[in-house]
Amino acid sequence: MIQIRPVSDLRNKFTEIEKVVSGGEPVYLTKNGYGSMVVLSLDAYSRLSEDVEYALDEADRAARENDTRYTHEEVFSKLRRRINE
Repeated sequence: MIQIRPVSDLRNKFTEIEKVVSGGEPVYLTKNGYGSMVVLSLDAYSRLSEDVEYALDEADRAARENDTRYTHEEVFSKLRRRINE
């Protein structure tokens, strides 16, 4: 079940929130009735960001091995051409 709580619960009911996130579920916090932030366990966050970290490491490795650099205009125009094909 989705957990949506006021941000004040982070301070007042930390143990309850900690129990929910340790079970692998996120807790959505609101401030004045609007979404403010999401609390995740470190394991859940690591799983979410693992692919991004790997891709960034690969990009860094490729950049060290190759001196070719592109402007953002070159990159996005190439992507647009591929999308519109």
